Amino acid sequence: MREGEGAKRLRGCFISEPIDWLPDGTPYSPRFGDRYHSENGGLDQARRVFLHGCGLPDAWAGAPQWRILETGFGFGLNFLVTWAAWRADPERPTLLHFVSTEAWPVSAADLLRATSTHPDLAPLAHELHHQWWGLLPGVHRLRFDEGRVLLTLYVGDTQAMLRQQSPLTVDAVYLDGFSPQRNPDIWDMHTLKAVARCCRRGTRLATWTFARAVRDALAQCGFEVTRAPGVPPKRDNLHAVYNPHWEPRAPRVPQPTPALTAGNCLVIGGGIAGAATAASLVRRGWQVQVLDQASAPAAGASALPAGVFAPHVSPDDSVLSRLSRSGVRTTLQQAAWALNEGVDWSPCGVLEHRTDGTPGLAPDWMEWPGADWSQPAPPTRLAEAGLPGATAACWHHQAGWLRPARLARALLAQPGIQWRGDCRVAALRRKDLTDEAGRRGDPVWQVLDAQGAVLGEAPLVIIAAGAGSLDLLNHRWPLQPVRGQVSWGIRPATAAPLAPFPANGHGNLVPAFPCDDDLAGDKAWVMGSTFERDVDALPPSETDIQAAHAANGAKLQTLLPRAALELTQAFAMSPQTWAAVRCTAPDRLPIVGPVDAAGLPGLWVSTAMGARGLTLALLCGELLAARLHGEPLPLDAKLAKALGTDRL
Repeated sequence: MREGEGAKRLRGCFISEPIDWLPDGTPYSPRFGDRYHSENGGLDQARRVFLHGCGLPDAWAGAPQWRILETGFGFGLNFLVTWAAWRADPERPTLLHFVSTEAWPVSAADLLRATSTHPDLAPLAHELHHQWWGLLPGVHRLRFDEGRVLLTLYVGDTQAMLRQQSPLTVDAVYLDGFSPQRNPDIWDMHTLKAVARCCRRGTRLATWTFARAVRDALAQCGFEVTRAPGVPPKRDNLHAVYNPHWEPRAPRVPQPTPALTAGNCLVIGGGIAGAATAASLVRRGWQVQVLDQASAPAAGASALPAGVFAPHVSPDDSVLSRLSRSGVRTTLQQAAWALNEGVDWSPCGVLEHRTDGTPGLAPDWMEWPGADWSQPAPPTRLAEAGLPGATAACWHHQAGWLRPARLARALLAQPGIQWRGDCRVAALRRKDLTDEAGRRGDPVWQVLDAQGAVLGEAPLVIIAAGAGSLDLLNHRWPLQPVRGQVSWGIRPATAAPLAPFPANGHGNLVPAFPCDDDLAGDKAWVMGSTFERDVDALPPSETDIQAAHAANGAKLQTLLPRAALELTQAFAMSPQTWAAVRCTAPDRLPIVGPVDAAGLPGLWVSTAMGARGLTLALLCGELLAARLHGEPLPLDAKLAKALGTDRL
């Protein structure tokens, strides 16, 4: 098999950067032959050199967002100090973006050892440690304080990562890293040019070095450089402001310019795609109305009794594999805020039975940080599932089951979101507004019912209606409806479990989840799903239902024979059924972005999740909000492009 781009990126990366600890407790890098921070500790440096050197927290007072770029994450002290200052400031911005590059991430254990010794930072350090796993080369979005503090890690060479990712616009720069003598690449002209391209006029920069070469390079890049008192034992620090004598060139990669500030918007669709989009927007200050044709949220494909979320694996680490990891991380983070573990969801891990006999993972996968995500299934897991020890299977550590309707309702319950059911949207219309004096105002989108009555209007409308998106988009793209049917039933609380964890691979099985909120009560199971392309009839006929039960039973027999044996009688007596229609794009990837940025401004879409809504919908909501506001993206720029509307 030809080596893919993902595999090339992984080749040669390390599970963690080796750290030596000096007798005084200072971390030391054997790679660069240098301490990670000054002799008096990094905390004072983080506050005085970087935070205060960029005029913070005063500079961000009253801003809706503040964006910081850091070169060299290290142990994260600069991030933790900034996060703590944000928490303590009543005038803090609604959203704090902290983007940091790191070529050699330290281990989670070393990270915690270096940061938790500071009492005022220890709680934050533990939260960072909890998310510090699976840091393969690329982009990782860690979320804190229910998504209001966003840490975006660029794992890789600083210069390369800043060039590869979508152009950033930041308000402050922490120029950090080992000394120019020890690590010259992070201070060279090419890297500083990449940093300068991320700055707006007025962006402030701070660093601990006052080396002549750094001063000269910054000046050439358009910064006005000044000397500041240093943190002992250093005599001088460096402050700078981006204010070039020339007009900076526009980004080489055009981005949709945000034409809208946070205001009122309409989201069409009340499943997890619409709910995720609405939740991402209200975190950025929007007032959102969610319109749905049903009388209650999550009445369509998101009404699935329970489903599996898990990363996709492939030997070449394909686009879908990398995208699914970003999606799973987002799902884990937001489910932890919004849901009750054990009742609404469980990050219990998932066994993937590779029924085609292929291993799924690259031969040297376990040498990479990807081992935090997935591994060849150990014999103990196979035995627990009733599978032979030689079975080709993967164990996904970061995976589990989730009840999507409960997630959708939890997201829609956030302040700033208004749910409106029984709103059957039939068409959209662009309308120019005029005031009483006849002056033309900003245009709005109107959503209309079948009789032409206006259901609502706003300058921004997002279509997130799943299979219903086809008609609202006037079949603009070749989206394919796909009907799915699952089989499910209830087992007494006293019954032996079908399996101790969900399984997927040839269909999927969630073996046990609460029927209601009683953990000690009866448990439900769900098996599915069929994948009936170009079928959108609901409800399915009795013949179709029986065929679906037969197909699901056959899948389960291949996936987990022991569980299938336990459910033989249930399938013989026709288990309960559930059906819905999903939709997919030709390349089986979601569609996220403006429908037509030039021709239809203010009309956006998040749809075509297919069978991976639990894995991808929350990520797509964050991606849409980030693109709308011109923010740092929550995933690799190439992956974002793969989801964009321009590809169709």
